[in-house]
Amino acid sequence: MIIANQKPAPSGSAHRAEVKAGQRFEFGANWARFLEVLNENRIATAEQSLRDMLQTESLAGLHFLDAGSGSGLFSLAARRLGATVHSFDFDPASVACTQELRRRYFPDDPQWHVEEASVLDADYIGRLGQFDVVYSWGVLHHTGQMWPALDNVSRAVAPGGKLFIAIYNDQGTASRRWLRLKKVYNRSGLFKKPIAGAVAVMLWWRPWVKDALRLRPFESWCAVRHQRGMSAWHDVVDWVGGYPFEVAKPEQIFEFYRDRGFTLVRLVTCGGSLGCNQFVFRK
Repeated sequence: MIIANQKPAPSGSAHRAEVKAGQRFEFGANWARFLEVLNENRIATAEQSLRDMLQTESLAGLHFLDAGSGSGLFSLAARRLGATVHSFDFDPASVACTQELRRRYFPDDPQWHVEEASVLDADYIGRLGQFDVVYSWGVLHHTGQMWPALDNVSRAVAPGGKLFIAIYNDQGTASRRWLRLKKVYNRSGLFKKPIAGAVAVMLWWRPWVKDALRLRPFESWCAVRHQRGMSAWHDVVDWVGGYPFEVAKPEQIFEFYRDRGFTLVRLVTCGGSLGCNQFVFRK
């Protein structure tokens, strides 16, 4: 895999310009709305998902890098599990969300740092040093330069440390159709919510029908909060809006990190369908 020349992250004003031009989704704005429904059960679910994937009960004494912290939920989960946490995100609104969770749960905590930065900025990543756990769930495929981003996070993992990432599954022509829809969505102005609603129906009508036939209306929809502590509606908006958008086959990710001295220790695929494949590598 050839790594393209890397460029430092644009400033916050450049981020706003990209959003205005329809070239980038406002992930942070969606996460800000998600924080309105965040509760203890969702946080506990996020903690458990980290325990399960990292195969540990505690992160005490470990240094945890959240590369693309989004809502800040998993930075919070890692901190509650005992890690010293460094969070950063390219989206200023996502940074604000992470700072808000730090304010709510760990005010003035010297073991949780939050910054605005880009995973594409190799110099910034280099200055951070190395971490016992590097976490980047559903982030690197939204940078516009996924392979350089994948390379950068690998450099932040300490020897013996773990890298936990999630990358959109390559569905071939279906992925290319989704890419076109995402471009339309981000340029659609007032029509964004109707488009997201239509996508929700398209993705969820079968589970809704099955739930209704079992006399358990919307059970599947509500159950999403038990998967990483997330929200079905915010996941739909994140999915349809998520642009830039790149994908990879599981074997591509495996080979990419194998060539950099990593060993795959855990893999959860989305079964060849829409969604992310999850990988945990050890360096």
